Amino acid sequence: MSSPSTSSSGNVRMNAPVFYFAASFILIFGIVVIAFPQASGEWLLAAQNWAANTVGWYYMMVMTLYLVFVVVTALSGFGKIKLGADHDEPEFSYLSWAGMLFAAGISITLFFFCVSEPLTHLLQPPQGEGGTAEAARQGMQLLFLHWGLHGWGVFAFVGMALAYFAYRHNLPLALRSALYPLIGKRINGPIGYAVDGFGIIATIFGLGADMGFGVLHLNSGLDYLFGVAHTHWIQVGLITLMMGAAILVAIAGVDKGVRVMSDINMLLACALLLFVLFAGPTQHLLNTLVQNIGDYLGALPSKSFDVYAYNEPSDWLGGWTVFYWAWWIAWAPFVGLFIARISRGRTIREFVFGVLLIPLGFTLAWSRSSATAPSIRCSTTA
Repeated sequence: MSSPSTSSSGNVRMNAPVFYFAASFILIFGIVVIAFPQASGEWLLAAQNWAANTVGWYYMMVMTLYLVFVVVTALSGFGKIKLGADHDEPEFSYLSWAGMLFAAGISITLFFFCVSEPLTHLLQPPQGEGGTAEAARQGMQLLFLHWGLHGWGVFAFVGMALAYFAYRHNLPLALRSALYPLIGKRINGPIGYAVDGFGIIATIFGLGADMGFGVLHLNSGLDYLFGVAHTHWIQVGLITLMMGAAILVAIAGVDKGVRVMSDINMLLACALLLFVLFAGPTQHLLNTLVQNIGDYLGALPSKSFDVYAYNEPSDWLGGWTVFYWAWWIAWAPFVGLFIARISRGRTIREFVFGVLLIPLGFTLAWSRSSATAPSIRCSTTA
């Protein structure tokens, strides 16, 4: 029997207030953007610049606090708490868990930005002269900053909170459950529904950015291989195919759909990594891997708080680091829910360090291929 706020059909349930609130907002927003595309672009750009110039410092601070909080929690006595009953065992193997973590949070955007971002920073670094070895090293530091521990710290923070209250306190696996210590049973009222609704809206915005980058990447590959033109209709068709595949995987469920696709995704990514490593300049790639890890760890404390306060005013911070932090936060509700769903039976310590280090390992490894171009370019232009 359905509650007043829930419609059900078989095993599929819909929270009506959350759905109608989020769907109405997204529909109205979509209509406005389609009706006024140029003005909408100007409004969104103005909002992005305002956020960077006004609250950019807040984004930088809060992202670091998320990371510190989850690490301290994992290392403390709370790290021994199991996300589930004391006798629960993990539902998925480490390999499948790692594959789903990889697929959930990085995948196509990592493949795109690991190549494009270092090259962009090589030519137009936030500090110093472009086209130099120092600009190349700075570009790799920024790549790891944007795709490293900070972003996954947000995912770990949200996922840990949701998994704890869902599996230890038998609350719904929903964003509103994280507010239970603050508002109690009112999470099942308007406040809780609003939290879930805004989480869906944030996810849609994050998904829109990912789909845009992914379609451009795929269209460029098809153009290079088969001469497929860059047109809006081609890109709409690619988006439709991607959405259809995602729907089929979701219908198949986590175990039969998402897990299998994630395993295939990770195996293909690892195969591509090994091909690049052994078919390319192997010694150079290994050297840059070690160098880049050292540069990232050495620059991590200062880059975590670097808002370029003593530089000339520019839009760089808003177009890169603040944009990334907003992007990670927008994805946090969806990815946090997903990694909470696949992590039942693991301890908080295991959960946090798995979520932080497994994707970071993929990022560091894949960066070897992108590290080649900036350094070679520097050597040829020096």
